[in-house]
Amino acid sequence: MSNPPLPDGNRSTRPRHFPPPPPLVAKPQGLWRRTPPAVFLPILGLFGLGLSWRALAAQPGMGGFAPLGEAVLGATLLVFAFALIAWLSKPLRRPGVVMQELGVLPGRAGLAAMALGIMLAGATLRPFAPGLAVILVVTGILALALLGVLIGVLLLRGPAERRVVAPDFHLIYGGYILAPPTLVPLGYTQVSTVILWGSVGVAVLIWAASLHQMIARVPPAPLRPLLSLHLMPASLLAIVAAGLGKADLALGFAVLALVLLVGLLGAARWLLAAGFSPLWGALTYPLAASAAGLEAGLAAGLAGPGQWIGAIVLIAATGAVPWITYPIMKDWAKGKLAKKTNAATL
Repeated sequence: MSNPPLPDGNRSTRPRHFPPPPPLVAKPQGLWRRTPPAVFLPILGLFGLGLSWRALAAQPGMGGFAPLGEAVLGATLLVFAFALIAWLSKPLRRPGVVMQELGVLPGRAGLAAMALGIMLAGATLRPFAPGLAVILVVTGILALALLGVLIGVLLLRGPAERRVVAPDFHLIYGGYILAPPTLVPLGYTQVSTVILWGSVGVAVLIWAASLHQMIARVPPAPLRPLLSLHLMPASLLAIVAAGLGKADLALGFAVLALVLLVGLLGAARWLLAAGFSPLWGALTYPLAASAAGLEAGLAAGLAGPGQWIGAIVLIAATGAVPWITYPIMKDWAKGKLAKKTNAATL
C-alpha cells in the first residue's frame, strides 16, 4: 500500500541551489605603496660613475669622454627623480612609515643613499644651474641630518646588542663629504674645509670601531658586501682635499683608498660568499668613487701615473656598476625588491 502524499511544504527534501556570489574585486592598492629604499644604493653608484667620467673628461687631453659622463648623469638623474617621487609617496600618505623603513638595515642604508643622491643631483646640475645645485646640496644635508637623528633614537631605544657601528654609518654620519665637490667649485671653500676635517674625524672613528668589531666577530656572509662602504670616505676625502689644494692630504687618502680597494678585490670571494643580493648595491658607489678619488689624489703627487690608475679603475667600474644595478632595478620593476629587503608597506 502506497504512502500518503507529503504536505505541500515538504514535497521535496533536495537542497536548493543558489548561484555563487559575484567575485570580490580587490581594492586597488595605489601607486608605489611598497617602494623599497634599497633601490637608491645602485642609483648612487650610477651617479658616482657619471661624475667620475666627468672628472676624467676635465683632465688635459680627455675632453672626448665628456659626452659619456653627461649621458650617464642625465639618465641617472631621471631615474633618481622617478624613484624619489615613488618613495616620497609613502611618507606623504603615512609619515610613520619612515621609522619602519629605518628599522631594517636595507631601508636604513637606502634612505641614507637617497639623501646622498639629492646631493649628487646637485653635483650633476652644478655646471648648468649653480643656484639649484646649492639648494639640492643643502636639502641633502638637512635630510641626512634628520635621518641621523632618527637612527640615533632608534639605536638608543633598541636592544643593546643592536648598538653597534655598521659600515652604513659612512653613509649616514659621514656622507656630508659628498657636499664639497659641488660647493668648492662654487667658492664655498670655508664650509667645505670644515666638512672635510669633520668627515676625517667621523671616518677614523668608524674605521676604528669597525676594525675592533671585526676582530671580535666576523660579519655574517649576507652583510659582508656592506664592508665595501669603508672605501667610500677614503676616496671622497682624496677628492675634496685635492679640490681644496691640500695635495699631501689628498695623496695620503688616495693611497689609503688604493690599499682598501686592493684588499677588497683580494677578498672578493669571501666578501660575496652569500651570493647576489640587493646589498650588492652597496658595492657600486664606493667602486665608482674610488676611480675619481685615485685620479684626483694620486695625480696630486704622482701626476700622469695617478691619472692612468684612476682611469683603469673607472673602466672596470663602468663594467661592474651596471652589471650589479640591472638585476636590482629589474627586481624593483617586478615587485621582488621590496620583499627581499623587507620594505615597509602601506
